[in-house]
Amino acid sequence: VQLQASGGGLVQAGGSLRLSCAASGRPISLDAIGWFRRAPGKERQFVAAISGRGGDTYYADSVKGRFTSSRDNARNTVYLQMNNLKPEDTAVYYCAVQRGGWALRKSPAEYSNWGQGTQVTVSS
Repeated sequence: VQLQASGGGLVQAGGSLRLSCAASGRPISLDAIGWFRRAPGKERQFVAAISGRGGDTYYADSVKGRFTSSRDNARNTVYLQMNNLKPEDTAVYYCAVQRGGWALRKSPAEYSNWGQGTQVTVSS
């Protein structure tokens, strides 16, 4: 499966963006999908994860209450709605497939099929 993240851009602090993670090659309806980000000079950081059917979600404390992940399995796409964006949210955002297991994971090592990222820049 190949993943492609899109929807990034430049937004002022307090603004919103919705990222999309479109999958191709096979259905991802049974796969947990994770969102990660990498800011300049920093390591890749977990942001959110959503279970295959969308019933379970898991968020990093830094985005809890501001970001929401959802999915449309008919479109083979996962979304990350980002509200009340802050300058510290500036990063390249990536999506990836969790390798397995029912519990949602936050370690990048638990994910594969990383898509190309999309740049999110939040100005103050």
